[in-house]
Amino acid sequence: MMLPDYVQFCLNRLENAGYSAYAVGGCVRDSLLGITPADYDLCTNAKPQEICEVFADLPLVRNGEKHGTIGVVTDHKLMEITTFRTEGSYQDNRHPDWVDFVDSIDADLARRDFTVNAMAYNPKEGYIDPFGGQADLKNRILRAVGDPDQRFTEDSLRILRGARFAVRFGLTAEEATKNAMFRLAPRMDNLARERVFSELCKLLVLANTEDLLTFCPIITQVIPELAPSVDFCQNNPHHLYDVYTHTAQVTGTVPAELTLRWAALLHDVAKPACYTEDENGRGHFKGHATVGAEQADKILLRLKAPTALRERVVLLVEQHMTPFLADKKFLRRRLGKWGEEATRQMLILQKADFTGKGTGQDDPIFNQVEACLAEVLAEQACFTVKDLAVGGNDLMALGITGRQIGKTLEQLLSRVQNEELPNEKTALLAAVKER
Repeated sequence: MMLPDYVQFCLNRLENAGYSAYAVGGCVRDSLLGITPADYDLCTNAKPQEICEVFADLPLVRNGEKHGTIGVVTDHKLMEITTFRTEGSYQDNRHPDWVDFVDSIDADLARRDFTVNAMAYNPKEGYIDPFGGQADLKNRILRAVGDPDQRFTEDSLRILRGARFAVRFGLTAEEATKNAMFRLAPRMDNLARERVFSELCKLLVLANTEDLLTFCPIITQVIPELAPSVDFCQNNPHHLYDVYTHTAQVTGTVPAELTLRWAALLHDVAKPACYTEDENGRGHFKGHATVGAEQADKILLRLKAPTALRERVVLLVEQHMTPFLADKKFLRRRLGKWGEEATRQMLILQKADFTGKGTGQDDPIFNQVEACLAEVLAEQACFTVKDLAVGGNDLMALGITGRQIGKTLEQLLSRVQNEELPNEKTALLAAVKER
């Protein structure tokens, strides 16, 4: 394992001062997988105050000192160095009630979540791996360190993190670990919503359809509004799958872009609540897009999602049943109303929604719409009043004032988009004068 210069510098300085030090956790795991670590952490038997003394000539960050972590700024990078420690219970599901500093690296690794994260490295000693993390990585196994129930009771966010690690690195949770993750999932109800949202976002952009099905008990625990869709039969010849399986198909199909993944995950969240049957026993879901948009808004508000993401997801859910037409006039109006990015996202979501039905049918309209959209965008057509060749000052010069300015511009935009008028200043002003 090759350590960057600034990491090796910190490690050497600790050792030269008489302390032991190791790179630990995710950086070791990633290096074993051939992945360049995004960051590095060091652990040491030096106490926090001793770490401060060793690096007294450098800027220090002491926010985490209570829990044994000192940040050292070197080479314009922050190196977090933590004292070997054991921990008490986690009453707030986030921070240990107490921290006890120890001298053993093995004791420190024993408090960590999964074996693949419970490894340390020192250039002189090599890998320290008391729980078989290297073997589990090789065999693609996700295994909790020690007793799984204890690990997930200490911090229930580890359940979501475990799902993410499994998806990211292609690991399969061994039986005891998986059972504990599913059984203790209700403990996540006490987690801070921001932590849940952050982990869900990381998971969503990594997961495929199979992953979303595998970890359904965890996902529906933190988004309980999705629980009714599990095994909910649609009783409709256009749908092969139950609602949740269809949702997983759509979510796993759209590009791994966060807004699209959230919209796909929530696009049919209201189907069970809107379900009705006709006299032939055929299922219908009238109004589920509108109700679903309201539910998506509440879910993302609860999770404290960024406003821009929440509003875009709500729009996509609300309009995902609005059909597209391979018609330039129609697409100009859509682009003017939604903008290019949202229009493209809507088309992607609708296409994935159609193919995710599982019937094997293909709708050529999507290919036609995509081709037509490309033509419209290439023409740099008029989408909003800002694109018109005339503006408010031009209309004021003709004696138009107040609200009539905005109404007139909207009317001109509609006529240009419908190809009744060219977007040329002379023609537009002539039309206004005629009116």
